Amino acid sequence: MPRWEPNAAERLAQAALDLFAERGYENTTVIDIAQRAGLGKTTFFRHFQDKREVLFGRGTMDELLAKAVAAAPAAATPLEAVAHALDAAGREVFTPARREFIARRQAVIAANPELQEREALKNLALIASMADALKRRGVPDLTARVAAELGALASSIAFERWSRTSAGEDFSKIARQALDDVQASTAFC
Repeated sequence: MPRWEPNAAERLAQAALDLFAERGYENTTVIDIAQRAGLGKTTFFRHFQDKREVLFGRGTMDELLAKAVAAAPAAATPLEAVAHALDAAGREVFTPARREFIARRQAVIAANPELQEREALKNLALIASMADALKRRGVPDLTARVAAELGALASSIAFERWSRTSAGEDFSKIARQALDDVQASTAFC
Protein backbone atom coordinates (compact mmCIF):
# COMPACT_ATOMS: atom_id res chain seq x y z
CA MET A 1 0.00 0.00 0.00
CA PRO A 2 1.57 3.33 -1.00
CA ARG A 3 2.55 5.64 1.84
CA TRP A 4 0.91 8.69 0.27
CA GLU A 5 -2.64 7.34 0.35
CA PRO A 6 -5.07 9.31 2.52
CA ASN A 7 -6.68 8.20 5.79
CA ALA A 8 -3.46 7.24 7.56
CA ALA A 9 -5.12 7.21 10.99
CA GLU A 10 -7.90 4.95 9.77
CA ARG A 11 -5.42 2.64 8.06
CA LEU A 12 -3.34 2.45 11.23
CA ALA A 13 -6.39 1.65 13.34
CA GLN A 14 -7.50 -1.09 10.97
CA ALA A 15 -3.99 -2.56 10.84
CA ALA A 16 -3.78 -2.50 14.62
CA LEU A 17 -7.07 -4.34 15.04
CA ASP A 18 -6.02 -6.95 12.50
CA LEU A 19 -2.73 -7.51 14.30
CA PHE A 20 -4.29 -7.52 17.77
CA ALA A 21 -6.69 -10.22 16.57
CA GLU A 22 -3.90 -12.26 14.95
CA ARG A 23 -1.11 -11.89 17.53
CA GLY A 24 -2.73 -10.43 20.61
CA TYR A 25 -2.38 -6.92 21.94
CA GLU A 26 0.77 -7.66 23.95
CA ASN A 27 2.56 -9.23 20.97
CA THR A 28 1.97 -6.34 18.58
CA THR A 29 4.34 -3.37 18.33
CA VAL A 30 3.91 0.10 16.92
CA ILE A 31 6.36 -0.83 14.16
CA ASP A 32 4.23 -3.88 13.29
CA ILE A 33 1.14 -1.67 13.03
CA ALA A 34 2.86 0.97 10.90
CA GLN A 35 4.31 -1.66 8.56
CA ARG A 36 0.96 -3.42 8.17
CA ALA A 37 -0.62 -0.07 7.27
CA GLY A 38 2.15 0.63 4.77
CA LEU A 39 3.40 3.59 6.79
CA GLY A 40 6.40 4.51 8.88
CA LYS A 41 6.76 4.66 12.65
CA THR A 42 6.94 8.46 12.50
CA THR A 43 3.56 8.61 10.79
CA PHE A 44 2.12 6.39 13.50
CA PHE A 45 3.29 8.82 16.19
CA ARG A 46 1.84 11.80 14.29
CA HIS A 47 -1.58 10.23 14.81
CA PHE A 48 -1.31 8.27 18.06
CA GLN A 49 0.69 8.59 21.27
CA ASP A 50 1.01 4.81 21.65
CA LYS A 51 -0.68 1.60 20.50
CA ARG A 52 -3.45 1.94 23.11
CA GLU A 53 -4.55 5.21 21.58
CA VAL A 54 -5.36 3.41 18.33
CA LEU A 55 -8.28 1.93 20.26
CA PHE A 56 -9.17 4.98 22.34
CA GLY A 57 -8.57 8.00 20.13
CA ARG A 58 -7.29 11.30 21.37
CA GLY A 59 -10.23 12.84 23.18
CA THR A 60 -12.38 13.01 20.08
CA MET A 61 -15.41 11.45 21.79
CA ASP A 62 -15.01 13.83 24.76
CA GLU A 63 -15.04 16.78 22.38
CA LEU A 64 -17.95 15.42 20.37
CA LEU A 65 -20.15 14.94 23.45
CA ALA A 66 -19.21 18.29 24.98
CA LYS A 67 -19.93 20.16 21.74
CA ALA A 68 -23.25 18.36 21.32
CA VAL A 69 -24.31 19.22 24.88
CA ALA A 70 -23.36 22.85 24.22
CA ALA A 71 -25.29 22.84 20.93
CA ALA A 72 -28.51 21.51 22.48
CA PRO A 73 -31.38 23.98 22.38
CA ALA A 74 -31.22 26.59 25.16
CA ALA A 75 -34.51 25.36 26.66
CA ALA A 76 -33.31 21.74 26.83
CA THR A 77 -33.29 20.10 30.24
CA PRO A 78 -29.98 18.56 31.35
CA LEU A 79 -31.12 15.09 30.23
CA GLU A 80 -32.35 16.46 26.91
CA ALA A 81 -28.91 18.02 26.38
CA VAL A 82 -27.34 14.63 27.17
CA ALA A 83 -29.75 13.00 24.69
CA HIS A 84 -28.52 15.51 22.12
CA ALA A 85 -24.98 14.27 22.81
CA LEU A 86 -26.05 10.63 22.39
CA ASP A 87 -27.63 11.58 19.06
CA ALA A 88 -24.29 13.05 17.96
CA ALA A 89 -22.50 9.85 18.98
CA GLY A 90 -24.96 7.89 16.85
CA ARG A 91 -24.40 10.12 13.83
CA GLU A 92 -20.62 10.29 14.03
CA VAL A 93 -19.29 7.26 15.94
CA PHE A 94 -21.77 4.41 16.21
CA THR A 95 -22.61 4.23 12.53
CA PRO A 96 -23.39 1.17 10.42
CA ALA A 97 -20.10 1.67 8.57
CA ARG A 98 -18.13 1.48 11.85
CA ARG A 99 -20.10 -1.40 13.40
CA GLU A 100 -17.55 -4.10 12.54
CA PHE A 101 -14.60 -1.98 13.68
CA ILE A 102 -16.32 -1.19 16.98
CA ALA A 103 -17.20 -4.85 17.60
CA ARG A 104 -13.61 -5.91 16.91
CA ARG A 105 -12.33 -3.12 19.15
CA GLN A 106 -14.55 -4.29 22.00
CA ALA A 107 -13.29 -7.87 21.61
CA VAL A 108 -9.68 -6.72 21.91
CA ILE A 109 -10.49 -4.64 24.99
CA ALA A 110 -12.43 -7.49 26.61
CA ALA A 111 -9.41 -9.78 26.22
CA ASN A 112 -6.93 -7.44 27.92
CA PRO A 113 -7.16 -6.20 31.55
CA GLU A 114 -4.90 -3.21 30.84
CA LEU A 115 -7.24 -2.09 28.08
CA GLN A 116 -10.31 -2.69 30.25
CA GLU A 117 -8.82 -0.32 32.81
CA ARG A 118 -8.12 2.25 30.09
CA GLU A 119 -11.70 1.91 28.84
CA ALA A 120 -13.02 2.55 32.35
CA LEU A 121 -10.86 5.68 32.65
CA LYS A 122 -12.03 6.85 29.23
CA ASN A 123 -15.64 6.43 30.33
CA LEU A 124 -14.98 8.53 33.43
CA ALA A 125 -13.50 11.23 31.20
CA LEU A 126 -16.61 11.15 29.00
CA ILE A 127 -18.82 11.64 32.05
CA ALA A 128 -16.65 14.55 33.20
CA SER A 129 -16.82 16.13 29.73
CA MET A 130 -20.60 15.97 29.65
CA ALA A 131 -20.89 17.24 33.23
CA ASP A 132 -18.55 20.15 32.49
CA ALA A 133 -20.50 21.02 29.34
CA LEU A 134 -23.73 20.98 31.35
CA LYS A 135 -22.19 23.24 34.01
CA ARG A 136 -21.18 25.69 31.28
CA ARG A 137 -24.87 25.76 30.34
CA GLY A 138 -25.62 26.91 33.89
CA VAL A 139 -26.69 23.54 35.28
CA PRO A 140 -25.87 23.16 39.00
CA ASP A 141 -22.94 20.86 39.77
CA LEU A 142 -24.86 17.95 41.30
CA THR A 143 -27.56 18.01 38.61
CA ALA A 144 -24.89 18.11 35.90
CA ARG A 145 -23.09 15.15 37.42
CA VAL A 146 -26.26 13.08 37.80
CA ALA A 147 -27.39 13.85 34.24
CA ALA A 148 -23.95 12.95 32.87
CA GLU A 149 -23.86 9.71 34.89
CA LEU A 150 -27.35 8.76 33.69
CA GLY A 151 -26.29 9.59 30.15
CA ALA A 152 -23.24 7.37 30.46
CA LEU A 153 -25.38 4.53 31.83
CA ALA A 154 -27.85 4.96 28.98
CA SER A 155 -24.98 5.02 26.49
CA SER A 156 -23.59 1.79 27.90
CA ILE A 157 -27.00 0.10 27.75
CA ALA A 158 -27.54 1.44 24.25
CA PHE A 159 -24.16 0.13 23.13
CA GLU A 160 -25.00 -3.35 24.43
CA ARG A 161 -28.37 -3.26 22.66
CA TRP A 162 -26.92 -1.83 19.45
CA SER A 163 -24.20 -4.47 19.43
CA ARG A 164 -26.84 -7.23 19.47
CA THR A 165 -29.07 -5.75 16.74
CA SER A 166 -28.93 -6.06 12.99
CA ALA A 167 -26.57 -3.80 11.08
CA GLY A 168 -29.30 -1.31 10.14
CA GLU A 169 -30.38 -0.29 13.65
CA ASP A 170 -29.84 3.37 14.51
CA PHE A 171 -27.74 3.93 17.64
CA SER A 172 -29.36 7.31 18.34
CA LYS A 173 -32.83 5.78 18.49
CA ILE A 174 -31.61 2.95 20.74
CA ALA A 175 -29.76 5.45 22.96
CA ARG A 176 -32.84 7.63 23.33
CA GLN A 177 -34.88 4.58 24.36
CA ALA A 178 -32.18 3.54 26.83
CA LEU A 179 -32.16 7.04 28.33
CA ASP A 180 -35.96 6.89 28.66
CA ASP A 181 -35.66 3.47 30.31
CA VAL A 182 -33.00 4.70 32.74
CA GLN A 183 -35.04 7.76 33.58
CA ALA A 184 -38.20 5.68 34.12
CA SER A 185 -36.36 3.24 36.35
CA THR A 186 -35.35 6.04 38.72
CA ALA A 187 -39.02 6.39 39.67
CA PHE A 188 -38.71 3.06 41.48
CA CYS A 189 -35.67 4.04 43.54
